Order: sequence, then structure tokens, then C-alpha cells
Amino acid sequence: MHNEQRIARRSGGTGRTADLATNPFRVDRDRVASSPFFARLGGVTQVVSSTGSGLLVHNRLTHSLKVAQAARAIAERLTNRPELTAVLEKLGGCDPDVVEAAALAHDLGHPPFGHLGEQVLDRLARHRFGLPDGFEGNAQSFRIITATDVRGPKALGLDLTVAVRAAMLKYPWTRHQDLGLATAPRGAAEPADLPGTGSAKFSAYVTEFNDLRQAREPFEGRIEPWQQTVEASVMDTADDIAYAIHDLEDFHRVGVLQHATVAAELGTWQAQALDLAGLSDAELDAEIRMPGRSLETLRRRMHLKDSWVMDDEAFALAVRKVSKELVDGLLAVPFDGSVEAEQAVAGFSARWTRRLVDAVGVIEEPTPRSGHVVLAVAQWHEVQVLKFVHRRFVLLRPDLALHQRGQARLLSSLVDALEQWVTDRTEADRLPRRLHDLVELAETEYASLARTEPSTLVGPAGELSVGPDVVRGLARGRAVVDFVASLTDNQAAALLEALSGRTGQLWTDAFVL
Repeated sequence: MHNEQRIARRSGGTGRTADLATNPFRVDRDRVASSPFFARLGGVTQVVSSTGSGLLVHNRLTHSLKVAQAARAIAERLTNRPELTAVLEKLGGCDPDVVEAAALAHDLGHPPFGHLGEQVLDRLARHRFGLPDGFEGNAQSFRIITATDVRGPKALGLDLTVAVRAAMLKYPWTRHQDLGLATAPRGAAEPADLPGTGSAKFSAYVTEFNDLRQAREPFEGRIEPWQQTVEASVMDTADDIAYAIHDLEDFHRVGVLQHATVAAELGTWQAQALDLAGLSDAELDAEIRMPGRSLETLRRRMHLKDSWVMDDEAFALAVRKVSKELVDGLLAVPFDGSVEAEQAVAGFSARWTRRLVDAVGVIEEPTPRSGHVVLAVAQWHEVQVLKFVHRRFVLLRPDLALHQRGQARLLSSLVDALEQWVTDRTEADRLPRRLHDLVELAETEYASLARTEPSTLVGPAGELSVGPDVVRGLARGRAVVDFVASLTDNQAAALLEALSGRTGQLWTDAFVL
């Protein structure tokens, strides 16, 4: 691929004198790192609060930094292998600076309160505001770097290069886009509990569809239209690695991940694997609260979803490896903040990160369920088991659910209060300037789509008549969602306090963007 195509910017320009770096991809990295949307990630929960957790529990900022670290390491390893040079060039390139920039930017659109905030905003966007493509963190990140961040030369987005924009597209389609495949790529299938809502994951709203298309044009004929670029695949793999390792660190630090329960689950499955495999699905479901049953359910789900790589022997070895390293190693001694405890956490993280980063390879013709950049079979299974431990013993805890229900109510109330404000004609001149500008931006975008592609604004089953009132309503909804998604956890809570009349503090004291 010609480098001129990869360095092309959204505006058609080549940069500006305010940029310090001369390498265009380093310019992109610097623009992301200096964005206020990036800085706010320090106040956005990864999964658990940092209170009383010792030196560090990850937030979205530290997570993004570690994803960028792993992504760059993977890219450097791949580009330093002479046998891969021709393959990487054929597929469109793999530049360490590109993957680092994309990794830093991949969570810019993550809303307050982690994935819980994403689910709440999606539900509100679709049901309250009638936005067919709702809310999705990856799509919101792409919207920020192409539209709502105003620090680029044109005051619309960061004006990044084609390569970096394409590398951010983990799911290079819109929510209701028909990919025409018998086997849906990872993330493209509809959620089983939300029929008719489109892809579970997607990386662009309809308002950014032209930006998605422009970013993908240089890769036409090199990779499938629904496939990640190599650089996006590197970033995605690095995200998986960081997620699998660092969240477990956090849960160990705050005392959530208990040795006994994890040991019982993994140990029971290893001791009774043959007996568990003989249970019917109904019997397994009836016994799901007993140790070993959840892990057996994972094994069966992996056969259904990822038969292209799933291997029972590799799965058993992965369970044994995780049991030795996590149960008999890290979790065997409770975290108490001592030097020894910190060393144990650091050692666990370093060993696993190196093991996984070193196991990354490239395949020329992946299945729809995989990217071009993949973990070796053994390490792929290990990541699935590590992520299972996180999901089973943290995300499904009732006390976390209690906390999250409160956060969901907070976000719903905040959206309700802002909607009332933005629709109050007597207060039109006193809206926060940021919110006012977001309404204007969305109204321009939706008015254009109403003229050219009205079906994108009403969804697959909607009427095609999209008048000014509909456009205005959609714009207000998207603006409120954009606004709330740009808050930190504390800003969201403080803003609701002020809008509810429960504090005498000026709300601007707690609000930046």
C-alpha cells in the first residue's frame, strides 16, 4: 500500500505547525494523548472503584495506556520477523505508531461507570430518543475522533490519518448494516435477548458512515470489507490481553476475587471433567450453582461459537495453567499492600503479559470469527479461562449488581434532567455551551441524512418520512447522549446533584467538557 494513502487525513491536509512530531502517526498519537476526552478517562471506572485498594486499581486511562504498551510490543515483534514482511505489506501494513495511537484512542467514547453506563445509554438512546443505532462505546470513540473533539485543525474531530482511523474500527460496520455472511463476524450477531436491534457491537454510527468508508477505502482488495485491518487486529488483541490480566489484578487487590471459590470451580472441573461432559444441557443448567458447572458451560459455548479454534485438550491444559498460576499462585496469599503482595501482583502481570504478547502471530485468511492477528492456540484458550474467572466471580456478584443498579438509576435520571433542559424553550439561551454546540452539530448531521438517506434515521422497520421535528428530536437525543458520555463518574454524580437541587455548589465547578 502506498504510504500516501495511509497518511491521508480526514480534511485532506498534511498536519499543522502546532504538531511537535514530524512522523504523521506520531502526530496522531500526540493529538489523542493531549485530548481532554483522553484525560477524562482517569475519572472513569474500569470495573471497580479504587477506594482502599492500595497503590493502584485500573481506571480507563491506565487501562488504555497498558493496551497501548501491549499493542506496540506486538506490532514491533511482528514487524521484526522477516518472514512476515511481505504478508503484512500485502494486508495493508503494521506500524507500531499506528497501533499505539489507536490503542490510546480505543476507549475515548467509554461513558461513566464502565460497561454498565454503555448499556444504560444504549437503552435510553433507542427507546427514549428513537435513535436506531443507539449507543456503543466503540462507535462513540470513532465519533469523538471524527466529529465531536474540537481540537483538530478544522474544529471537527482530531483529523487523524486513514491508518489510525481504520485501526480504531474493531467492528467495521454500522449497527444495522447487512454484511451478507452466513457466519457473523465476532460482535456482528444480534444479542439473543434483543432481537431486531442489529449488531451487538459496531464501530460507527450512521452519522460517521462516510468516515468509516473513507478510512477503509485504501484497504479494499487487501482485506475483506468486514475484516479488521492488521493494525486494528493488533489493538483488539492487546485489549483482550490487558482485560484478561489487569482486571484480575484489581479484583485481587480489593479482596473481591476469593481463593476458595475460584479453586473450587477450577478444581472441581478438572477432577470431574468426564462426568460433567456427560450431563445434558438441562442437567447442567439445573446444577449451575455447583462448582465446575459454569466452566463446563463455557467449554460447550466455545464449541458452538469458536469451533475454528476450540480444542478440548488445549482447554484442559489452559484450566490447569490458570489454576496453577492464579489459584495456587496469586490468590493463595491475600493482598495486604505489603512489598511481598505488590511483588506477587507485579510478577503475575509481567509473566502473563510476556507469555501472551510473545504468542501472537499472523494468518492470511482468517475465519469471520477471527482477525488476521491471533494468539497461538494454547494462549487463546488461556485468555478465555482468565476472562471466565473475571466474569463468573466478579461481574455476576450480587453486591456489584446492587452498586450498578444505583449507577444505572443515576444515569437515567441525569439523561431525563438534561432532556428536560434541552427541550425547555425558555432556557434555550442558557444551555451549557458544550451541549448547545452538540445539538447544532447533530442537527446538521441528521438534516443531511434526512435529505439523502432517511432510512438510516428510522431503522429497518420505520417509516421513511423524516421531517424537521423528527430531525430536531433525534439531534437533541444524540446531543444529550454525547454530553453524558463525555463525563467522568464524579462529574455525572455532581451534575445530577445540581440539577436535582440537592447541592448549593455551582455545577460548573464539577464540570469540564
